[in-house]
Amino acid sequence: MKLLVTGGAGFIGSVVTRMLLDAGHEVVVLDDLRTGHRGALAPDATHIEAGIHDAGTVLTPRAGFDGVLHFAALIAAGESMVAPERYWHNNTVGTLALIDAVRAAGVPRLVFSSTAAVYGNPTELPIPETAVKAPTNTYGATKLAADMMLTAEAIGHGLAAVSLRYFNVAGAHLDGDVVLGERHDPETHLIPIALEVAAGRRDKLQLFGDDYPTVDGTCVRDYIHVSDLARAHLLALDAATSGQHRIYNLGNGNGFTNRQVVEVVREVTGHPVPVEVAPRREGDPAELVASSALARAELGWEPRKPTLRDIVTDAWAFYQAQVLDRR
Repeated sequence: MKLLVTGGAGFIGSVVTRMLLDAGHEVVVLDDLRTGHRGALAPDATHIEAGIHDAGTVLTPRAGFDGVLHFAALIAAGESMVAPERYWHNNTVGTLALIDAVRAAGVPRLVFSSTAAVYGNPTELPIPETAVKAPTNTYGATKLAADMMLTAEAIGHGLAAVSLRYFNVAGAHLDGDVVLGERHDPETHLIPIALEVAAGRRDKLQLFGDDYPTVDGTCVRDYIHVSDLARAHLLALDAATSGQHRIYNLGNGNGFTNRQVVEVVREVTGHPVPVEVAPRREGDPAELVASSALARAELGWEPRKPTLRDIVTDAWAFYQAQVLDRR
């Protein structure tokens, strides 16, 4: 198929792009490189340096696209609470512009990068797709709005849509000479920050809150390896059905506290990771753990690297290859 990948220079989008190319698809990447990295672009993909709001200039009726995989988004939950307008404009208005372009071009299928943040503080664990949606931050709200738009588009115009609701994506994609990992600026994710502390590039790691109702007082999250997550997108592309919007949670089904993550980072790297407890961040749920039973049953998806040690080990390999070499 000929596929458009929005945000294909980002962490997840770049890995999915490589897998699509390996599967024999033709891939065009739409990325303005505001948060993506030119070095993460697949050399065999066509890159168009433009934003999501300009998708209509690429998705034309004559362009012959068979599908879209949509990753382009702002993703920092904390930032979304202090600059909500940026998130509504990019994540929601931008997705609407993309959907309009998809409809005008007659593109039949779309796979969307959604998030577990749509559930907020869950009322049941592990979280099924039918759980109450009550985002506690603007980021989650913008993604839920996009999900709702896709449902309406499938019903009203026959789009074959699939939303994949990610839990905490981490690790790195290691495939021969290809090494792709997390590089956010500023970095807000726990594992890469902990690795920076282990490598001596930060003095300490801040844990936001130690008074949550969890086993050690810190937040619990479900971590999924980026390569496992990426494979689910190819399965979703094949499973997309005209007139339906199918939604799947993607996680390991196991939760780890922030302190447990730090301990694994210490074990894998062999370095100390000093910790400082800071106040809670507004909008952070106490616990997010996925039920991926539906994805396993309907997509045939199974994580191949489910352990936290697997995830941290690959993330550390990326860090050593891409960051330490620059010193």
